[in-house]
Amino acid sequence: MRVKVVCVGGGPAGLYLSVLLKLQDPAHDVTVHERNPEGSTYGWGVTYWQTLLDRLRAHDPGSADALAARSVHWQEGVARVRDHERDLTTRHRGDRGYGIGRHRLLDLLADRARSLGVRLVFDSDVAADRLPEADLVVAADGVHSALRTRHADHFGTRVTAGPHPYIWLGTTKVLDAFTHSFVETAHGWIWCYGYPYGPRSSTCVIECAPGTLAGLGLDRAGEADGLALLEELFADVLDGHRLTGRPGPGGAARWETFRTVTNRTWHRGNLVLLGDAAHTTHYSVGAGTSLALEDAVALAGALRDHAEVPAALACYERERRAALLPAQSAARHSARWYADLQRYIRLPPEQMFALLGQRHSPLLPYVPPQLYYRLDRAAGRLDTLRRLKRWAGPRLARRAQSLADRDG
Repeated sequence: MRVKVVCVGGGPAGLYLSVLLKLQDPAHDVTVHERNPEGSTYGWGVTYWQTLLDRLRAHDPGSADALAARSVHWQEGVARVRDHERDLTTRHRGDRGYGIGRHRLLDLLADRARSLGVRLVFDSDVAADRLPEADLVVAADGVHSALRTRHADHFGTRVTAGPHPYIWLGTTKVLDAFTHSFVETAHGWIWCYGYPYGPRSSTCVIECAPGTLAGLGLDRAGEADGLALLEELFADVLDGHRLTGRPGPGGAARWETFRTVTNRTWHRGNLVLLGDAAHTTHYSVGAGTSLALEDAVALAGALRDHAEVPAALACYERERRAALLPAQSAARHSARWYADLQRYIRLPPEQMFALLGQRHSPLLPYVPPQLYYRLDRAAGRLDTLRRLKRWAGPRLARRAQSLADRDG
């Protein structure tokens, strides 16, 4: 099926979809509209894992090889806890992870798309009430999607704000592992997730409870003062390096709360949602970019395998909803682990660090932490708990989604 496709949004999902469509059939007419100027992307680094790289290589070895060549990687995790009495650090080996600057990722995907004949139009804001003429219009315009918002009642859009404020920052400190750091203050705990994304740069996402933010004065501080305080709090991670931010209106620091987006359906006529416009998962699992790229793989495959656009969109939605359940379950429980930090932070360090690694588990919130730790250690021999977690995770995710759809 040869189609005319207009993609609204030049992020990773929209660009990769355009690449895959052109690879499937060079006769496809594909245009990507991006409202921002070329090269003006925000943000620092994004993460992905070996499983994604393997899957991308199966669909387009060229872009997968370029991605791997421009990424940094790690295979260890570091966790630090500093409270009023302890200063603890542990290092452990884990899955192979990758980091790449968001601007580098977009540049390589844009170059690949252009080489295949995709039209890229920057500084182009497509009006939500006047969709372009096309066989398919793809809303890849992010968590704040204007195209989705225009038809929010049809899509059944639900946006839920998380409990914790967070801020996305960069630093010139090059971390050698995925790093967690928890610091106790007079106003409660504050923590960061850090990972490298280039030879001279790392990302630091810093999070805390609202009361801690207010108690430290971070909700009122200008960006410079706020960054100076955060540099002091996380001096052991930064090792003398500075933090860099992206100032908000009036020079304020950009503290936000994470927005979980769900939709009852992902398509309306010839309009379909892709990536963050369709769904979001909490950043603590590091899966947002991976899931968006996998959306693009599934949508391109559905358009290849079905003669009519409506059938392709229905197939795409079914496939991705099912595939997302484990990731959504993991993200929900990971976010809850941090919300329940007091439940774990005073445990003996080997137990606390082990349960940090188990934060995706659907069972952990319902089992006493020390009992869970003992069971999980035994599961290495008996494998019972791991099988139960694999069974329970998707089922709890389906139940949660069903309740959300009903309440919405």
